[in-house]
Amino acid sequence: MADSYTEVTSQNWFSRIGESIKGILFGIIIIPITIVVLWWNEGRAVTTANSLKEGAAAVVHVETDKVDPANNKKLVHVSGEVKTDALVEDTDYGVTVPALRLVRTEKIYQWVEDKKTEKKQKVGGGEETTTTYTYEKKWVNEPVKSSEFKKPEGHTNSGDFVPENKNISAEKVTLGAFKVPQGFVERMGNPIKLAVTDGDLAKLPADLKQGTKIQDGAFYIGANPKEPAVGDVRISFEIVKPGTFSILAAQIEDTFEPYQTKAGAPIHFIEEGTVSSEAMFKHAATANTVETWIFRFLGFLFMAFGFMAIMRPLSVLGSVIPFIGNLIGMGTGLISFALAGTISVLVIAIAWIAVRPVLGIALLVLAVGAFIYTRKLAAASKPAAA
Repeated sequence: MADSYTEVTSQNWFSRIGESIKGILFGIIIIPITIVVLWWNEGRAVTTANSLKEGAAAVVHVETDKVDPANNKKLVHVSGEVKTDALVEDTDYGVTVPALRLVRTEKIYQWVEDKKTEKKQKVGGGEETTTTYTYEKKWVNEPVKSSEFKKPEGHTNSGDFVPENKNISAEKVTLGAFKVPQGFVERMGNPIKLAVTDGDLAKLPADLKQGTKIQDGAFYIGANPKEPAVGDVRISFEIVKPGTFSILAAQIEDTFEPYQTKAGAPIHFIEEGTVSSEAMFKHAATANTVETWIFRFLGFLFMAFGFMAIMRPLSVLGSVIPFIGNLIGMGTGLISFALAGTISVLVIAIAWIAVRPVLGIALLVLAVGAFIYTRKLAAASKPAAA
């Protein structure tokens, strides 16, 4: 059960002014960085899109029953049963299973600190901060340093076990007449749970066998699995079984490797099931679009935070009267987001003009319109700031 500790601190107006002025440096640094990231993202998106277009025009579908030397170094599409006669073995725990991949996940039971902060402005420009620290025991991927907790008393972590996850691939994997390289096998399929048995428990190394039990199909190192204690460890396993897969990559003799396009981005796609090359390219294009928009949004967001940091001294100056400070804060926030949106669209537009002039010019017009709107918004906020 979680417990909590609350701390209330106060900061005067002069201290807040000094802190906000320091924040200007953050804004000055983060804004150019986000511009570079946005520019890089557009270049990456264009390169990937052009590479997919090049690949779609060059791909050759091949059958799995034999290797045709004429396709050597070409981009090929192949679908079929991926098999292995080898066993995948986790030598650390002695678990052996017929599969394409064996995935091991280790977790340790630890106290974890969560922090939640609430700020309240006071008349005169001061600020009161209420911070609530919540402590809860959870299964985590690595030991937590309880000495760094705000309140370590009663939340001491123990156990020197350092979890180590592993993704182990079978050494001999084939797709018809082709050999599938381990780097490809490591990306195949969605792992499903593998329940360890008493037989697996008996094969554990001697130094691990003592004190290890089985709980819900996983190894459990601890006194009582039903009542976990800090420092207990849980080791679970998942596997990817042989099955049907589709591969888009370069054929190199009787195996595969990433296909290097002239546009710049390599092509080496793997999907579960029988998937056509057209569908695989479509899925890759969709993934490229999603990734592009994620970077655009994050770039815009961090740029807005940068402008807010630069303009924060204005709201702190006006916070002698909390209502005025909040009003200025809202105004500078709107201006920050408008500026970030304008610059983001401008960077994207310039990046696309060389590749798709019509789209780039349309975005540029949008950016100019946003800039004009931002100026009107800034002008409208001046009376409030006064």
